[in-house]
Amino acid sequence: MRAGYVAIEEAVAIPGLAERRPPFPVPAGLDPAFVADVVRRLPDVTGLRLPDMDANGIAVQVLSLTVPGIEADPDPARAVANAGYANDSLATIVTAHPDRFAAFAALPLQDPAAAVAELRRAVRELGFKGALVNDHVQGRYLDDPAFDAVWAALAELDVPLYLHPGMPPADSWHVLSGHPEMDGALWSWQATTGGHAMRIVLSGVFDRHPEARMILGHAGEFLPFQLSRFDSRYATLNPPTPLLRSPSQYFGSNVLATTSGVLSPAAVEALVHVLGPGAVLFAVDYPYEKTAAAVAALERTGLPEEVKHRIGSTNARNLLRL
Repeated sequence: MRAGYVAIEEAVAIPGLAERRPPFPVPAGLDPAFVADVVRRLPDVTGLRLPDMDANGIAVQVLSLTVPGIEADPDPARAVANAGYANDSLATIVTAHPDRFAAFAALPLQDPAAAVAELRRAVRELGFKGALVNDHVQGRYLDDPAFDAVWAALAELDVPLYLHPGMPPADSWHVLSGHPEMDGALWSWQATTGGHAMRIVLSGVFDRHPEARMILGHAGEFLPFQLSRFDSRYATLNPPTPLLRSPSQYFGSNVLATTSGVLSPAAVEALVHVLGPGAVLFAVDYPYEKTAAAVAALERTGLPEEVKHRIGSTNARNLLRL
């Protein structure tokens, strides 16, 4: 096992945050033992998290606020206050263990101007490495023109936005009816987050902000393996504002992907072949996935050692300036 992995989709719960906002529903049908283990691990730093990192060669975790995140709160003023509270709490963890943790900011996107201000504070004052957004914001997606200033600030600050699945869902899909097991991490989160990402690409966000970068977890939320189809079908359309490039050309440059939650060496290897070795970054999805399994998924690929090192560490260190 190589040492020095940088894992960039690693969730943490902030003590006291739940009491500052309304309760949110927990997905049904989860195994109680799994829930108990996750609840035990989410707020922990030194008792379980650091020993798990040490045992599996993880040098750094980039922490982010776990779902449902700030986005699920319908009250903009409360969202602004709680984003600040969450980011200050994350900063305290990073300050206590600066060699082991970095952080992505939570943003109060219910108020786009406040979100820009909080992003600037988190990056410039707290030293955060970007932001993580849990999918939609009260049913609004990040292709909305109201969020254009957020993309501009991300590009100006030279930090990425990690687009993560979120809960509760923006709407109800009949395809999920009668199959609650499909709703959540098994299937629907990848589909909805991938759809959100395609809205961002097709709306021309990266034409207006060519320096902006978006990271997708879970091997790109179903998208990388459909790039040729996106191009062939887009070529048959007559959109009102055509993209400057083919849809696939935004992937690997503006759109990057991580290995979070992907425990198949074959899938990791294919992702690298599709996006290129500079556009794939390692992640575990701790504590929802096992660190040892995530490491093994990369180690057991047939990729050259230099490529494994880039994915496991170098790409993240360069992108996030760790």
